[in-house]
Amino acid sequence: MSEKNNRKLFDNLVSRTKIYLVIIFVLLVVLSYLKTNLIIPSIILYLLILGYTYFANNKRRSEISEQLQDLTLSVDSAAKSSLINAPFPLLILETDGNIVWRSSKFITEFANIDINNYISDLIIDIKSEIEKNKDQKRKSIIKNIEIGKKQYRVQAEFAKTKKSERRKVAEYMLILYFIDETEKYELQKENENKNTCVGIIMVDNYEEVMQRVDAEQKTQLMAKVESSIYEWVNETNGILVKEERDTYVYVFEQRYLEQIKENKFAILDSIKDIVRKDKIQLTLSIAISNEGENDKEVYKSASAAMDVILGRGGDQAVIREDGKYQFFGGKVEEVEKRTKVKARIVAHALEELISECEKVIIMGHVNPDIDAMGSALGIYRIATNLRKDAYIVTNKESASIKSFVDSIKDEYKEVLIDKETALSQIDNETLLVIVDTHKKSYVEEPELLDKTNKIVVIDHHRRGTDFIEQSILTFQEVYASSASELVSELIQYAQNEIELPTVEAESLYAGIMMDTKNFTFKTGVRTFEAAAYLRRCGVDIIKVKKWFQSDLESYNKISEIVRKAEVTHDTIGISTYEVQEKDTSLICAKAADELLTIGNITASFVLGTMGEKICISGRSIGDINVQVILEQLGGGGHITLAGAQLENKTIEEAKQELIEKIEEYFAEKE
Repeated sequence: MSEKNNRKLFDNLVSRTKIYLVIIFVLLVVLSYLKTNLIIPSIILYLLILGYTYFANNKRRSEISEQLQDLTLSVDSAAKSSLINAPFPLLILETDGNIVWRSSKFITEFANIDINNYISDLIIDIKSEIEKNKDQKRKSIIKNIEIGKKQYRVQAEFAKTKKSERRKVAEYMLILYFIDETEKYELQKENENKNTCVGIIMVDNYEEVMQRVDAEQKTQLMAKVESSIYEWVNETNGILVKEERDTYVYVFEQRYLEQIKENKFAILDSIKDIVRKDKIQLTLSIAISNEGENDKEVYKSASAAMDVILGRGGDQAVIREDGKYQFFGGKVEEVEKRTKVKARIVAHALEELISECEKVIIMGHVNPDIDAMGSALGIYRIATNLRKDAYIVTNKESASIKSFVDSIKDEYKEVLIDKETALSQIDNETLLVIVDTHKKSYVEEPELLDKTNKIVVIDHHRRGTDFIEQSILTFQEVYASSASELVSELIQYAQNEIELPTVEAESLYAGIMMDTKNFTFKTGVRTFEAAAYLRRCGVDIIKVKKWFQSDLESYNKISEIVRKAEVTHDTIGISTYEVQEKDTSLICAKAADELLTIGNITASFVLGTMGEKICISGRSIGDINVQVILEQLGGGGHITLAGAQLENKTIEEAKQELIEKIEEYFAEKE
């Protein structure tokens, strides 16, 4: 206890003596006034009383101080004894990490462990939290840390120290309490491991395959498939229930989820081996989830994850955990399995939605290409054919479509609107149609998504995790070459016959032509049927081809990018373009296309500097899935064409990260 506190306590104890002295003084004054001959005796008497009181108080003060010191020493000894003999490890150190004292329990607990690295990392974490909350510096900070095979809850307390003249002492000391919570952690983990995971297994292309084989082959084929599935399920002690002819529900404990991740869904390859032997194309789609308060919600979550997988083309698996998706497989070309029935149904549904709304606003993705513009113009024609006002949102003119936009600018100047105009016109009675993308973060103007409840999505890219969930109609066919191909089909199947103007037919044809690289990649029978329809609408092929021509300067840039390309894994070309230009992304895309014309190059990646970002264009002839690679970098696309953008990185850092993802891709494939 401090001297100040001692004095305060003493003053409280002697306060009554002061009152008595005042009373005596007043009485002596009154007495002297009545008897003047008593003045001198009164003064002498009062001085004697004062002297006695002074010496008595000093003696009493000394006695009280001794008692308080004894009490303080007793308390300090008890506190020190409690710290020394604490049942948990305890560490006192300066804020710079210098250890001042450690308890005997600390020494014995971590005798066989190099604790210094743990302490260093812990100090860094604590300092980081202090920086985030400077005003809460002296409050407790709790950290969970694994040391050895044990789990500890570390409570950090700041204690203010007393400055010393003889030695330098830090203003604050850090006291760390290590509380062993291993048992609690294991119980929690055990409880979590008992949680239910629900999986849905679907046989891709079931109907198409069954139509190609006789009854005996059907039985044999499905027996092999089911046997492989049951064998895989038994590895996790799971329960498998056949829900439909091509669909199974799979239930297992969460403890086996990590095992499934490590095996990377070996069942996908097992099914492919069966298919190769029987010369029949058959694959699986698997969706697993552990999200939900009960089994019903977990099943719904797995169903939503299956929708994502099917939107990505099937032949892969996904795990939905903690609000995130983790994908496996998906490294082979999609097998076309579209039906014209679906296109017809969607066409009729779209017409009904347009008829019910007041106006239509159409929007593609940021930096729109000719596929986005062509498909947007196609939807515009469907809407105007139903006598509805329709507009296309174009905030920024992309270099890749400059010549095309220049050719239609006068004719469609009332149709092409900017962000501000669109926001002023949209309401709950407006139909918003998204083309050539399904990602919320990639649309031309994301704010428009929150302004209406009527949203339609038309896209051909593999579904990502950032998809537009609130759409009332989604036409997403990953087997289509382009959004322009899908819109061309919708126009053909419209209930009200549509007379397609030549310029709109040419824009749709150009969209198909661009995404297929002149009908080379991802071109199915339906692609040529759509192109034939557009050709009958009066498409001038020479005129369309001119939209894709590069000037000599751009061609020289592309040639330089190709010249300095590096080859990895014998078949992958990687190059960079470090010049800042407004059409950097276009140059990189064309250079990536050009790299594929070189013998033995099956995939290409070109990185370019675009403002504060690094853009990556990926291309493939189909043997390598560039979408899977660039998806790991936050991008997307499809198997033969994909892109990504990286922020806060140099072009060399981005290149190195790309190479790492390519290495991971081949490692998983092996």
